[in-house]
Amino acid sequence: MNWRITFYSKKVKSQVLAFPAGILASFLHVAELIEEYGPKIGMPFTRSIGAGLFEIRAKGKEGIGRALYCCLAGKELVILNTFVKKTQKPPKKEIALARKRMKEVLK
Repeated sequence: MNWRITFYSKKVKSQVLAFPAGILASFLHVAELIEEYGPKIGMPFTRSIGAGLFEIRAKGKEGIGRALYCCLAGKELVILNTFVKKTQKPPKKEIALARKRMKEVLK
């Protein structure tokens, strides 16, 4: 495993672990791929949102989950925010929160 995944806070980690079982299984699969191959594994697993922010795309029978992250030096990836999608586009407030947290961790 070359990459290390960390969480912005305990709350973000608990949000991920609270994903419905199918979405959580998908997230954990993508996380393992990232740890082994790096965060640029691309679609359908990850996607750039722009300006250094990316999303893990987790899909299960219960719906679609997203985990927004950024990369730090030293092969570390930080999960900044998570949510279960209810609409086609990701909620702007969730992306704005992730961007705010990204600025904090990149200082």
